[in-house]
This record gives sequence, C-alpha cells and structure tokens, in this order.
Amino acid sequence: MSFTTRPEIQGTFGVVTSTHWIASAVGMAMLERGGNAFDAAVAAGFVLQVVEPHLNGPAGEFPAIFRSAATGQTQVLCAQGTAPAGATIDHYRGQGLSQIPGSGMLATVTPGAFDGWMMLLRDHGTMPLRTVLEPAIHYARAGHPILTRAAATIAGLADFYTTHWPTSAATWMPGGHAPAGGALFANPVLADTWDRILTEAEAVPGRDAQIEAARRAWSQGFVAEAVDAFVRRTEVMDASGAPHRGVLTADDMAGWQASYEAPLSGDYRCWQVLKTGPWGQGPVLLQSLALLEGFDLGAMDPDGAAFIHLVIEAQKLAFADREAYYGDPAFVDVPLDTLLSAANTTARQTQIGAIASMEQRPSLLDGYEALTRGVVDRAVRLTGDRDAAEPTMAHLSEKRGDTVHLDVIDKLGNMISVTPSGGWLQSSPVIPELGFCLNSRAQMFWLEDGLNQSLRPGARPRTTLTPSLAFGPEGQALAFGTPGGDQQDQWQLVWFLHHVHHGMNLQEAIDAPLFHSQHFTGSFYPRSALPGQMMIEESVGASVISELRARGHVVNVTPEWTAGRLTAASISPDGILRAAATPRLMQAYAVGR
Repeated sequence: MSFTTRPEIQGTFGVVTSTHWIASAVGMAMLERGGNAFDAAVAAGFVLQVVEPHLNGPAGEFPAIFRSAATGQTQVLCAQGTAPAGATIDHYRGQGLSQIPGSGMLATVTPGAFDGWMMLLRDHGTMPLRTVLEPAIHYARAGHPILTRAAATIAGLADFYTTHWPTSAATWMPGGHAPAGGALFANPVLADTWDRILTEAEAVPGRDAQIEAARRAWSQGFVAEAVDAFVRRTEVMDASGAPHRGVLTADDMAGWQASYEAPLSGDYRCWQVLKTGPWGQGPVLLQSLALLEGFDLGAMDPDGAAFIHLVIEAQKLAFADREAYYGDPAFVDVPLDTLLSAANTTARQTQIGAIASMEQRPSLLDGYEALTRGVVDRAVRLTGDRDAAEPTMAHLSEKRGDTVHLDVIDKLGNMISVTPSGGWLQSSPVIPELGFCLNSRAQMFWLEDGLNQSLRPGARPRTTLTPSLAFGPEGQALAFGTPGGDQQDQWQLVWFLHHVHHGMNLQEAIDAPLFHSQHFTGSFYPRSALPGQMMIEESVGASVISELRARGHVVNVTPEWTAGRLTAASISPDGILRAAATPRLMQAYAVGR
C-alpha cells in the first residue's frame, strides 16, 4: 500500500497528536472545554490505557518532557518506577535465572504512570480529576472498537492465557474467545477501579486535595493492597519457560512517587534539543547529533546511501556508549559530560569509516574499562536472532508489548511530549480485582554485578522511553517522539535531520522512508545483538539497498510504511500550531484547530 504525503494539521487554538484517534480526539476535547495542554495530555494518557492495551496500561510508566508557558521552564517528569526492595541479583540468580524474563512477575518494577499523571494534573493542569478521568472510564465501561492488532495479539496468546494466565483470559477473552478486530470491547473492572478512586478522592474537598487522595488510594490504599495480595499468592509462567513469584509489595508502592528533574540539553545547528537523563536512552540522540555535526548532511540525498550509512554508523557508536555507561545517576556514575565533550566527539568521528563496522565500540574512558569490556563481552555472548520484546511495526511479533506516544501544544504555548508504556496485556496476568496487569520494565536490568545497569533495589531501569522537545533558531518549538523500543531515538534522529537539513515539514519528514540499526545489544529479553545488521523500508529503492550492502551493511528490508510511528507538533513565533502523525498502521492521528 502506498500513501501520498499528507499535509500538516494547522491551527491557532491547540494541536494534539497521539498513536490512537480516540485519544487524540479526547485531548482536543479537553482543550476545547477550556483545559490546557497538560489537562489534555492526562485525559489522553488515561484513554490510551484503554484503547491500546497491548501497548500500555495503568501499571506502566512514562517519561514526559514539557514546557510551561507560565514559567517558561522546561522540565522532565519521571514517572518511571524503580526496582522493588526484594529485587536483588542474588534473589533472581537463586531462581536459576541469568537474565530477567521479559514477562511475568519478576519483570515488574513499581508502577509509575498513575502517580505521574496525577502530579502533572495537580501541578500544571487546571481541570478537576473527574473531568480528565471520565473519558477513560466511559470507554472502559461502555466499550470501544478494539484495534485489529490488539485483537490479533489477544488471539495469539489465547492458548497461553487459558493454560497459564486465566485471569487474563477472563479479561481479554470474554465469553471464552478473543474479540474480533473492530468489535466493541469493554473492561468494566478497570472502570470500577477508577470509579472507586474517584469516589475516595471526592470524599475530600478541593481539587488538589482530591488529586492527593487519588494518589493515596493508588499507592497506599486499595490498589496497592490488591497488587500486594496478588503478587504474594501468584506464581506464574513467564518468558523463561518456568513459573516464578514476584517481589513487588505494597511498601514498594507506598515508598515511591514521580519526580521532576532538569532535562539534558544539546545544541545542534542552532537548535537546542532537550531529552531525559541517562536513566532513559535519550542522551543517545544528543550523542548522535554531536557525532553528525561535522558532516555536511544538507548536501546529501536524504534517501541516499551516503546519508543512511553515515547516520547508521553514528548510531552504532552512540548506542555502544548507551550500553556501557547509561544507568540511574542516583546510583551510578554516568560520565555524560565526557561522552558529549568536543574532544571525545572529535575522536569518535574518526571511527566512522566508509565500510560498516561489525564491532561494538564504546568510548574508551580512563577508569571505566570494566564497563566497556562488558559491552563487547555481552554482545558476543548474546549475538543471535532478536525477538525484541517491544516491537512497534508489522514486521515484528504481535505477541510482544510496545509503547504509545502523544504530543500536545495549546494556544498559550504550553507543550508536552510524553511516551507512556508498560503494563501491556502481554506483561503478566491481570489482577482480577483491578482489571489491569503489572509492567515488565525490570527486564532492562542485568543480573551481573558492577555494571551501570545492574539490578539494584530502588534504581530505575535504563528505559528506552524517550520523548523530545527542540527549540529552533527562529523561535520555533517542536514536541516529537515515537513508540518503538531501541528504535525510538533512531527514528527521531532521522526525522529531525530531514526536518532541519532537508527542508521537510513535519509530515514530509514522518512520511520519508525510515531505517534503524540492529547492531547493538537489545534492551528487551533475550537482549540479543545483531552485528552489522540494519533494517530499512523498501521504498528507499533497490539501488540504495544494493549500495548499502556494498558498504558492508547486513540489510534487512521491510515493506514500505512498516517502520516507525512518529508524531510531532510545533508552534512558531507567529502562534501558528502545526502537527503531524504517521500513516503507518493507520491508527495515529493529529488534530487541531
């Protein structure tokens, strides 16, 4: 199937993009009712948990990066939960594990999404709690047309659910069979959970006090109690092929809350690009841009082999550093200043050659030798077929979980980019009293001591979730992102370069052929590496693919319109708002007026 590039959405009131049309419409409805961008994001975020349950859920997590028009300040909201107190390497090794499974109870960290949305609403939104929750409650109770891919995911897991996760069968297979794509699908138990939270919240007067009461109901009240009881009594089959019991407790939930922090900033061709810190993979985008700064990308064909080769080779170097050095900076030393320094960047640029590299080559920094050796050793040990646990596109398995994304900008200039994920219906069994399952983000830790990504109680996993903001030389502001695990910053990089160097508007840059490297160790179980391999859409053309192979790349070709689910929004100094969403999979939408 082919598409003609669609025009950007334009407006002056507000724009919303998300990976589902219902969520986009709900976000715009909040703006039209007098809410701001943050109200719209919260309402859309909860709706996404209902309408894309194979991609995110209530017990998942998200990072958000946002700018407040009132303060002019840009912040990161970290709603990424941490490893439970009982999540130690010794405990997991004692279960006979060498890696954390990609599903099941041991893969769970403290759920973060609910508290994150509540903090955003309390501190930056304007609307009452009921107003932003009501759309999600409606679609959970009354039903929504279930996506064909969600239905296919449930169908693919039907036998597993029936045999091993009966509570999931009860939720996702009402009547004993998987729903058909497009059929009306409801989750009344989840609606009841949110209704009960609202009832407890509204027992106290005042908007902020009600939001705080909702937070307590989640982390210290009936939700935490149900989670604790389910984890304690349940031993379930997981991706390791054996059953295990989890370690998450009510105390873990009560002891954690979302937090704010300053974004990491990088400059590129008069643009300022803002990302999360190294507890996410966001700095790889800044490292990739730094490596590419010295090349004349604007003179290159944006779909040509020279451009693609250069970007892929820069990404290999940046992702090698991600594997060696990134981790939760509250627990480990992450030398970002050195990695992003001019001296290190210049040295690394000389490693980009005319032929594709087959090596894992992190920056060699004095005092960090053990970390760099570990990258090479793990990649050799785990080289093999990748069955990534967070695919986005049609060429990857529908039995794996993924992510959603949304961007909102309002007429005041408030803007937010947020990438919710986790707690998808493939993660673990549904908690029957609550109507949702737990997340599986702990699979990003290593069960080896001495690494920046070693499993540590209280630490954040080095997530792949990575929203973006960027501010241009003429006063323009961008919010953008995508689902897609390890591909997220790769696809965002290609999109940003096309926009900055090749004069493509938001939609044209989204619609251009996409590609990404598969060279480095993956973030998801079973964590395999595919040295020298890359994936590219066939729409780039046979001659380009042949030239890339001649340059030494192992090129995996995927059909056109099957890689990347980017969305983007912008505001210019004249107040014009623009938005764009990918046509890939035909479910992302951009709306505005």
